[in-house]
Order: sequence, then structure tokens, then C-alpha cells
Amino acid sequence: MSTCSATRPTYTPGCPAADRSGDRKTSTVTEPTTATRPRHFLTGGELSADALGGLIDRALELKAAPYSSDALARRAVALIFQRPSTRTRVSFEAGIAELGGHPMTLRAEETQLTRGESVRDTAHVLSRHVAAIGIRTGDHGFAEELARYATVPVINMLTAEHHPCQALADLMTLREALGSLEGATVAYVGDGNNVARSLAVLGAIAGVRVRIAAPSGYQLEPVSGAELTDDPRAAVTGADAIYTDVWVSMNDDPQSAAARRRALAPYRLDDALLDLARPGAVALHCLPAHPGEEITAEVLYGPRQRIWEQAENRRHAQKALLELLTSA
Repeated sequence: MSTCSATRPTYTPGCPAADRSGDRKTSTVTEPTTATRPRHFLTGGELSADALGGLIDRALELKAAPYSSDALARRAVALIFQRPSTRTRVSFEAGIAELGGHPMTLRAEETQLTRGESVRDTAHVLSRHVAAIGIRTGDHGFAEELARYATVPVINMLTAEHHPCQALADLMTLREALGSLEGATVAYVGDGNNVARSLAVLGAIAGVRVRIAAPSGYQLEPVSGAELTDDPRAAVTGADAIYTDVWVSMNDDPQSAAARRRALAPYRLDDALLDLARPGAVALHCLPAHPGEEITAEVLYGPRQRIWEQAENRRHAQKALLELLTSA
């Protein structure tokens, strides 16, 4: 007998998705307690295991019925972009609109921050107009200062140190692919960057075993119990998912970019590396991708990946996060 509910109050692996075109109705998000609702979301470490589990459950519900919540009706969310963006901007803007809110996108050059206005003053002003503030920047200290003075929740949309919204979508994607996060193992191969750090932080909270394989000079500091190694083959053996990210960013000069490619070449995610993982393991990538560098085109566009689902899940995970942070 099927255990799937017609109204899908909870997510059940293997059940068909609910109708995504339903009419908007009042949010059914469970009222969080003070103990489970963080004030801000800067690293992901603000969440308890119960809060994270509930957030992923809610994200899956919102994916099944994306117009089922009006949690941001008649409210605005300020989104400050001091770094280029595709997935973050699109997923936040679309998600806020689906929650009934208005995404107020602010590029760096469009604010008085570029003319010397302080972060403190900016936080004071924005807090009087919006329900939450998202910040995508380089210096993590900027996000921390914004949160220090804001009286509304501040969400880290990316800093050089942390990318927690991406990690939420990663865990949601793993839940979909595996049915459960309990006992899951994820191997991250390549540059030990902000994406790897956030995966380690939130993975530890979720009870996911995280292995990070990177060469000397590119590895993370010990973080949240992640298993660190310089051997990509050892890291991926028996893993449920293999994750990678770009090797070279737009800020890298040609000389350092060439050095990065040489050092990271043994960490390329290809079919041979994926074959070392458990049967049915999936490939993940936070994008943008450079086919032929950190990942082969065969894996990026092949049947063994959940990369494009992962990109979509940014929207649903962030909607659940916004509900949690802005609920009265």
C-alpha cells in the first residue's frame, strides 16, 4: 500500500511530486521556537541538527508545491551583490517572488557603500525597510558587521570563507538522491575553498560523513570533523556522492591559474574516479563548471550526476530558510 499523501504534508522518498501549479495559500511552516530559529545565517553553524533537518523537510515540501507559501507577502528582501552571480541571484529572486515577496536587488555601485557610507549605517537603513538582507561579497567580516548592526536577519549568499546556502541545497539534493542523509558519505575533490568548508560545517550537523581531498597548499584547515586527505581515490572509495568545484576563479592571475591547474589535475572528476564510489553514487558540482578541467563533460552532462537538480534546489532550500528566519 502506498504511503504517499495526496497533500504531501511531509516528503516521502519515492512518492510522486505534488502539483506545482496550486493556488497560493497561507504558509504551513511550523512555528519555530527561539531555540531553533537563528537570528542570522552566516556560516550554517547557527543551525541545530533538528532545525537543519526540519529546514530540509520544508524545502522538499516547497519544491513539491512552490506556490504554497505566502510567508513574505507584502514584504521585501534586500539582496546586496558585491560579486557577480547567476544561480544565487536567480534562485533568491525567484524564490522570494514565489513566497509573495519583493526581491530588492542592490548592486555594489548602486549603493552609498561605494561612496563611503558605513556598513553600520547601511544596516540601520535597510533594517527599517525590509524583512531580511542577503549579502554576496568577498570579505566575510563585511557580512559579520552587517549582521552585528542589522535588526532583521542577514543571510550569507557567499563570502570568501563560507557558502552556506549552497550547502543547504547540497544536503537537500543528497536527501532526494539517497532517500536519507543518515550514514551518507560525501567526498569533495579539488580546491579546499568556501564551498568545501560549508559542506563540512553543515554536513557535520546533518550527520553526513565528509571527506575532502586536496593537494598540499590547497587543503582546508581542520574543520567540523571533516576527513582531510591528499588522495582523491581514497576519498571517493565507497562514497555516496563525489563533489567538485572550479579550480580557477576570475580573480586568479594567469601564472597562479596555471599553477592551480597543474596541482589539481589529479583531482578531476571523471567516470574513472566516480567508478570508485559505491554503485549508484552521484556527481555534484556547485557551478559554474569548466568541462575538461575539474569535471569531464561526460560526467557533467551524463546520467550519473544530480548537478542541475542541485542548482534548482538552491531556490527551494533558500525559501525554507527565509521562512525560518522571518517567521514572527
